[in-house]
Amino acid sequence: MAATRQARAVWNGDLAKGSGEVSAISSGKFSALGISWGARTESPQGKTSPEELLAAAHASCFAMALSAGLARAGTPPKKLDVTSTVTFDKVGEDWTVVSSELEVKGEVPGIDAAAFAKAAEGAKDGCPISRALKNNVKLSVRPTLAR
Repeated sequence: MAATRQARAVWNGDLAKGSGEVSAISSGKFSALGISWGARTESPQGKTSPEELLAAAHASCFAMALSAGLARAGTPPKKLDVTSTVTFDKVGEDWTVVSSELEVKGEVPGIDAAAFAKAAEGAKDGCPISRALKNNVKLSVRPTLAR
């Protein structure tokens, strides 16, 4: 059974001087978050951007995929702390999401650093957001196992 989620964006004005808002319709967990071109290409100045929302989606998706993989291997995590850094840059004449770098710090009893790194690579390649970005965006992961 397919799951669907909705968000809504309202934009006013031209790209450079305009601004807008984005809201989560499905969950209602955020509404009227300010968005602007400057928040994408300069300083956020209290506004968000599609790239920040993509980073949030990738970090949370990866955390769930890694947790599931570790549990299947018999070493469920105590804690995973994941950061996704999405880079938005010009490629030729076009602005493009060029990379999403994942960094994960894990507290995982009963696992060594090599097994944790292998699980992190698998989650990077296998989470649904990674699969949506695959072949379009450079993906990487830097795992650190806490002791």
